[in-house]
Amino acid sequence: MDTLYEIFTTFRKNKLRTALTGFAVAWGIFMLIVLLGAGNGLINASLSWFEGRTINTASLWPGRTSMPHQGFRVNRQIRFEMSDLEFLKNQFPDNISTIVPVLRLNNRTVSVGTSNSIVHIHAVYPENAMISGTTISQGNGRFINQLDLDERRKVAVLHPQTARILFPNQDPLGEHIRINNILFQVVGVFDAPDGDGERNQTLIIPFTTGREVFNVGPFIHQIVMVIENLTTQEDNENFNQEVRTALAQRKQFHPDDRNAVWMWNQYQNYLQTNMIMRVLTIAVWIIGLFTLISGIVGVSNIMLISVKERTKEFGIRKAIGASPMSILKVVVLESIIITTIFGYIGMLLGIGVTEGIHALMQAQGADGASQMFTNPTVDLSIAISATLTMIIAGTLAGFFPARNAVMIKPVTALTAK
Repeated sequence: MDTLYEIFTTFRKNKLRTALTGFAVAWGIFMLIVLLGAGNGLINASLSWFEGRTINTASLWPGRTSMPHQGFRVNRQIRFEMSDLEFLKNQFPDNISTIVPVLRLNNRTVSVGTSNSIVHIHAVYPENAMISGTTISQGNGRFINQLDLDERRKVAVLHPQTARILFPNQDPLGEHIRINNILFQVVGVFDAPDGDGERNQTLIIPFTTGREVFNVGPFIHQIVMVIENLTTQEDNENFNQEVRTALAQRKQFHPDDRNAVWMWNQYQNYLQTNMIMRVLTIAVWIIGLFTLISGIVGVSNIMLISVKERTKEFGIRKAIGASPMSILKVVVLESIIITTIFGYIGMLLGIGVTEGIHALMQAQGADGASQMFTNPTVDLSIAISATLTMIIAGTLAGFFPARNAVMIKPVTALTAK
């Protein structure tokens, strides 16, 4: 108790020095936690897009040629047909495990009585649910099945926002909606987080029904594939080029004409995102560690000055019989107490800020910022480890200069300037 009383008396007599030391400790830990939280927020937001989806997929869309080829003019429309799916499956049997067509019918009016909504109709196969990660809300029916496809049933799965508009305060299951003056029965409502722009206001119907009702002819708007045995960026880039070359020969366009066929390889995008996130993680850690190191340097400098100022005091203590170990113990305990208290404060403030931002992002919900910054928090073990590191560094910062000081002879210490 006497030692603690002496330490806190020293703190009261040297308020500025104590405050500066504490600030250096707290600031270093606070900034490390906030920086790591911000980095985690960006990483989580980027990777959350892939959650619930089949990552190893690729999609193809027909476009218009932008390069002349074998006498064909520029701006020629490329079209996909059902036979192209079998062609691709046969060309790449080791890489394409599933391949399905999609019809996209945008800006169609759906009505129920006097209520109506503008939707984007997707006519799909049952496999589309697995590929796109579409799930049905609990207790809200089912997705399109094979029987719907075979019998060309007029059934629909609604986006929750469409369901709220057309059936306010009413369960839509089993009810009918009108599309192009044709009645469709609602068999399900799929899950869609607020702000999911890709699936916003989407209405899903069986592929065969869409083809028949909307009279789109033999053409399809999108080909979706589940790909396998492609594990690296190079593998996926080679696959993309091989698919484009195969279609170029079949559709007679230049293989380097990227406007003729648009291709998006989600797995390649996932690999690129992972690589970027790894680089971002390393960069955030480097910046955070340098911030922590700057705090340690600040503590070391202040402790060095503190010990130098007290050299005469140490000389007097030794002259009246104090042992070097007792003097050293006081200085080390001072360092431990300062770094522990202010380190804990810095940790609490850092965690508080990151948790506050997380709560704000959740409250905003559909806001675009929340989609770009998700769960910006730091694992508690990392925060505690950073605090312990600062405590140990602060202890060492006080120990070494104090050890040198107490080794000086009393006469020399008393005459030190």
